[in-house]
Amino acid sequence: MEQNGKTRSKRSAIIIMGLALFATQFGAGNLIFPPFLGRDTGSSWFTGFIGFFLMDVGLAVAAIIATVSNKEGTVDGVMGKIGRIPGKAMVTAIIICLGPLIAIPRTAATTYEMGVKLLVPGLPQWAFGAIFYGIALILVIRPTKVVDIIGNYLTPILLAVMVLLIVIGIVNPIDEAAILSSAEPMHDGIVNGYQTLDGIGGVPQTLMMITAATAYGYTTKDEIKQTVGGSALISGTLLALVYGGLTYLGATVSGIAEYKNLDQAPLLMAITNRLLGNYGVIALTVIVLMACLTTAIGLSAVVGDYFKDLTNGKMKYKNTVIAVIVFSYILSNFGLSNIIKLAGPILSVLYPPLIVLVVMTLLEKVVKNEMSACVGAYVALLVSLGEVLPLGAVSDMLAKLPFAADGLGWIVPAIVGCVIGAFIPKPQKKEIENYKTDLSLD
Repeated sequence: MEQNGKTRSKRSAIIIMGLALFATQFGAGNLIFPPFLGRDTGSSWFTGFIGFFLMDVGLAVAAIIATVSNKEGTVDGVMGKIGRIPGKAMVTAIIICLGPLIAIPRTAATTYEMGVKLLVPGLPQWAFGAIFYGIALILVIRPTKVVDIIGNYLTPILLAVMVLLIVIGIVNPIDEAAILSSAEPMHDGIVNGYQTLDGIGGVPQTLMMITAATAYGYTTKDEIKQTVGGSALISGTLLALVYGGLTYLGATVSGIAEYKNLDQAPLLMAITNRLLGNYGVIALTVIVLMACLTTAIGLSAVVGDYFKDLTNGKMKYKNTVIAVIVFSYILSNFGLSNIIKLAGPILSVLYPPLIVLVVMTLLEKVVKNEMSACVGAYVALLVSLGEVLPLGAVSDMLAKLPFAADGLGWIVPAIVGCVIGAFIPKPQKKEIENYKTDLSLD
């Protein structure tokens, strides 16, 4: 019953939105990273999962809450702290990573390696990719309800298979988790958490959640904050349970030789085959195929809409999605492991400044000077660039920073940057306009 313009009770809206957000974040491509992490960390799998959680689920939830709770209540309220144009550039970089650079090429590559090449051994990857992206292109240019229907049913089925896999793996573990003296659990957890793209996806996904809250009649800032924030917590909890279970499954094969040299996708399929048999592998392959296809379609549409809006219609939706699909097809032929290697350095540079912006946005009522977030984010960016690029003595020096071994060498410099920035006066618009006027008079 509708009351005061609300089409659903707040609790009902939060639950429905939380499940919808979970369906958006729970992608088939992300399932390959937790088992791989567990396999490489062995008995230290839980420590590794903590790092994974912080850079995946934790950051995604924090980014969503920061976006709806900042004083502007928009994405610009988070990203704009480094400047309007740099903020737009960073959002654009995130969209490109979520689209043609990493996520969309990974959909076909993941599907191929998670069973297609085994079920159809004579089918080369380039031919499968052509079929996969050809279907995606047709459906993204001419949207159909079939995509929505498939998507709505696939997530529950995929989740059911994962839950069954995890429960069987817990009740009858394949083996005991091995003690791996060379393991770097926190570092590996952070790196694998980066690769899921859930963390950087939190900011743009908030726009979808705000739209959903508004459709249910919750339009004030406090109402949107409560409904969107609550839904993020529900999605985050569900993701943590699934990813935690998959990490444990990976740990149970850490001491078995035949699993040691498997890449991400083959490892998950090998674990599935061991626990569910050949029929389980076939079922998972078909589900992943359809799930990855709908993901590729959805992300291509998001990229097309984003650039159309960013350029005020100068970049046409149709032309953009064609370019996205073609570029994604080309990259997908390099193989899943190479796409993951390509993504590693890019995400290692992109995540640190985003984390600073999200954290400082959550603290903006305490630290009111936006220059704190601005300076801290730029310092994090510079340090992360120095860690990724081969800069000789500079890179060696950065490697000695606190927490650098865990992939978090940027944290202390970023904190120092935030402190320094807190004492830098923010340029006022009036002062900037006066400066422009003086220049024009000259």
